[in-house]
Amino acid sequence: MPHIGRIAEIDCLRGIAILMMVIFHIVFDLAYFFNWPLDYLSGFWYYQGKSSAILFMLISGISATLGRHPLRRGLKVLGAGMLITLATYVYSPALYIRFGILHLLGVGMLAAPWLVKRSALTLTLAGTTLLVLGNWIANLRATIVWLIPLGVRPWDFASIDYYPLLPWLGIVLYGMAAGKLFYSAKQPLWPAATRNQPVRILGWLGRRSLIIYLLHQPILLVVLSFFMFIR
Repeated sequence: MPHIGRIAEIDCLRGIAILMMVIFHIVFDLAYFFNWPLDYLSGFWYYQGKSSAILFMLISGISATLGRHPLRRGLKVLGAGMLITLATYVYSPALYIRFGILHLLGVGMLAAPWLVKRSALTLTLAGTTLLVLGNWIANLRATIVWLIPLGVRPWDFASIDYYPLLPWLGIVLYGMAAGKLFYSAKQPLWPAATRNQPVRILGWLGRRSLIIYLLHQPILLVVLSFFMFIR
């Protein structure tokens, strides 16, 4: 099987997504930890954060149709998600992350070997079904905590990052459908992207998005605390 090189525009989009997420977390940290009057639960900043997450989901789905070793990557991302769960539980037991975006993407990657065998139409229909079911399930409540990954929450559930399989796996499936439609030849749509300096910089960030995701919050909190101290 021929080696599939990295596709510059996908790395670039992943770099944009991680930058958007860092910006959102700056706003979140300023509001949550330092009591700045910034609303991250509605309005512009809410949708900016959600747009970043959705972009990650779409890119993950596209990449699933291109990359190799999806199980290894899935275990790596899911393992990173579990580390985030542990760290946030130690820091904030009332709001710790039980099933955040890394958990979602990791599960999607683990299921990718089976999912990517389906047609783009089947993936699109399945994704739409998950979105509709997710909208319905969001109103359900149960005391069984094992249903949290599916979108069924206890009444007192709270988390600083929550992306259950229903509906959000539907967005990943849309990404897989897009990958099958637009990258069936496993070639870039923008071959000249590698000669564009901003794209190369964003691509560099995109290739390191997981480590940036894991490290940026502790760094942000240290930096913001320092600036709050010297004000």
